[in-house]
Amino acid sequence: MSHNTFGHLFRVTTWGESHGPALGCVVDGAPPRIPLKAEDIQLWLDRRRPGQSRFTTQRREPDAVKILSGTFVEDGVELTTGTPISLMIENVDQRSKDYGDIVEKFRPGHADFTYFSKYGIRDHRGGGRSSARETAARVAAAGVARAMLPGIAIRGALVQMGPHKIDRANWDWEETENNPFWCPDAKAAAAWETYLDGVRKNGSSCGAVIEVVASGVPVGLGAPIYGKLDGDLAAAMMSINAVKGVEIGEGFAAAALSGEENADEMESTNHGLAFSSNHAGGILGGISTGQDVVVRFAVKPTSSILAPRKTVTKSGEATEIVTKGRHDPCVGIRAVPVGEAMMACVLADHLLRHRAQVGERRNDE
Repeated sequence: MSHNTFGHLFRVTTWGESHGPALGCVVDGAPPRIPLKAEDIQLWLDRRRPGQSRFTTQRREPDAVKILSGTFVEDGVELTTGTPISLMIENVDQRSKDYGDIVEKFRPGHADFTYFSKYGIRDHRGGGRSSARETAARVAAAGVARAMLPGIAIRGALVQMGPHKIDRANWDWEETENNPFWCPDAKAAAAWETYLDGVRKNGSSCGAVIEVVASGVPVGLGAPIYGKLDGDLAAAMMSINAVKGVEIGEGFAAAALSGEENADEMESTNHGLAFSSNHAGGILGGISTGQDVVVRFAVKPTSSILAPRKTVTKSGEATEIVTKGRHDPCVGIRAVPVGEAMMACVLADHLLRHRAQVGERRNDE
């Protein structure tokens, strides 16, 4: 199977399956002499780790990362060497028996049918490579990317659960650490608990919208045609399991604005160029403006539900299916750290590409 690698100069190849002995990634392109130890990566994996509340899958995985290559200890400091960094995360809580009833059946909404049709073979145990378990490797890779991005803060938040949106007047980044949803609105988070409890008890699921913001991004990342920063960010977010839509800045809402409303006016100040607004999401013509880079993506409802659904078997026979096992009633919750991870990897890649083409800090000259 090809297409397991993303990035140009900062390249990430993920490997492993949901119910295999381990999964991980190989990160190639990280510059040498960057301080990096397993604890730096573990910090981000712990944010994604399953089983941390009643609102996520109860699969108990420690997601302990091991650095197998690409670092060397010099004077007591573990540094990258500029060679491929191999990271491994062992799977310790697989329950493959939960999937015994779907060996011959395709789960509606899942990749079962398309995967089997394309490759002629399918790992029914959690979906194999198409499982969201693969995203743990991306979060690990992003731990390397974040080490390359000093001065850039990347934060994600859940801004809509099912039909219920936050009140942006209540936005508080610190609040995202105080509730199980990464929600920046304390009032919305409290209401979501009741809503999702009902969804979970009914054996159903719901979708979500996640917003990821990168602050401190320098001017000049990206290129105007086939190397657009927003184009690569959109592709990165769309590569996350269950994502069905991506927007940058105002996104689809920009269609309802006038030209006067949508234009981010500019002026010179004692501190340099300033924008009056950020409808563009920090990117103009595919190139970063120096403002916050803002990306939102929509995640569909988890397809694994207890309600019986019509489907077919591998031989084409009509049947019904009930998906048992441990599943997220709202997969968007754990997609927040994954969205952050993809933002970090794309920015690290574009930073290296920018330096290669025009120099390290061209925009400061």
